[in-house]
Amino acid sequence: MPKKDYYEVLGLERSASQEEIKKAYRKLARRYHPDMNPGDKESENRFKEVKEAYDVLVDPEKRARYDQFGHAEQDFGGFGSGFGGGGFQQQGFGGFEDIFESFFTGGGGFSRRRSGGPQRGADLRYDLEITLEEAAFGLETKLRIPRTESCGTCDGSGARPGTRPETCATCGGSGQQQVVRNTSFGRFINVQSCENCRGEGKIIKEPCRECSGKGMVHRERNLDVKIPAGVDTGSKLRVAGEGEAGRRKGPPGDLYVIIHVKRHKLFKREGDDLILEFPISFAQASVGAEVMVPTIDGKKVKFKIPEGTQPGTSFRLRGKGIPHLRGLGRGDQHIVVRVRVPERLSAKQRQALKDFAATMGEQLPDEKGFMDKVKDAFGGGK
Repeated sequence: MPKKDYYEVLGLERSASQEEIKKAYRKLARRYHPDMNPGDKESENRFKEVKEAYDVLVDPEKRARYDQFGHAEQDFGGFGSGFGGGGFQQQGFGGFEDIFESFFTGGGGFSRRRSGGPQRGADLRYDLEITLEEAAFGLETKLRIPRTESCGTCDGSGARPGTRPETCATCGGSGQQQVVRNTSFGRFINVQSCENCRGEGKIIKEPCRECSGKGMVHRERNLDVKIPAGVDTGSKLRVAGEGEAGRRKGPPGDLYVIIHVKRHKLFKREGDDLILEFPISFAQASVGAEVMVPTIDGKKVKFKIPEGTQPGTSFRLRGKGIPHLRGLGRGDQHIVVRVRVPERLSAKQRQALKDFAATMGEQLPDEKGFMDKVKDAFGGGK
């Protein structure tokens, strides 16, 4: 299947400036990023197209070659972006590792990873389950977050204290090396990660014992987090700088707390409104009554059931719902009446209902029991 034109993928003219390319990429990357569209394969593929187009057009040298040769050079590895008919570069994880991190580490940085330079840490996700009351009024809670942090012994350098990493002699500290390819289209230069230093630009001859030369260690951190009033299932709370540590002095990622609200035994939530199914007796529905209705505040309020209330009737308590997450005020509480039908009646109660039915002109069924009816049918009642 032929590849789409990179300018068309980003919705740009061929004369677009670098700033216009970056702006278009940021907009499309946010729209199609897998974290924003979990499980959506079409959005994931669209994101890959956008990322591929951006990686070529944002680089002046690659863009110039693309403008001249189109996709033909890419099919022979000329762009060195890791995409194209030739597949991903094969060196450990190769080019795919860069792409994978950009797609799925949580979306903190949509910009392309550059070898040898500071790299932003990955974002972290924490799923937090709370009660409906906690969602309504907020809470402060302590989370225990496992994550990577910069090694305090070597200050993140990976080298034993008192020593320093040495600049890689192969790539001169750039973390990249050029590979020349001769093809039928001409001579092309492909840039890839340095094999000697694996793209780091530095060689550690005496690694730190604490982190084994990685510059990072695994820790568990206790974090106080404030959940605002009005959150709901799916609400996302961003805690800046509390994600994984960045590499090569790069900034840390962020922590995203995803809210899950437990099912409540009394209330059902619809937006910022609460629904309460409230049982009343036949007599209360008929002649009216004052009842005490529970609220999410934990207090009961007095409410008058009007005479002649029908099953399923809904009444509203204004301002007794969930506080608005981004604004003043609260939703409402809706009381849906359910009329209870008694399962067993005493003889006195049954007679009272029969008398009531008679005044209403209702015809009640024969009260003979099943066995009595059998006896009558077979002449056993004589």
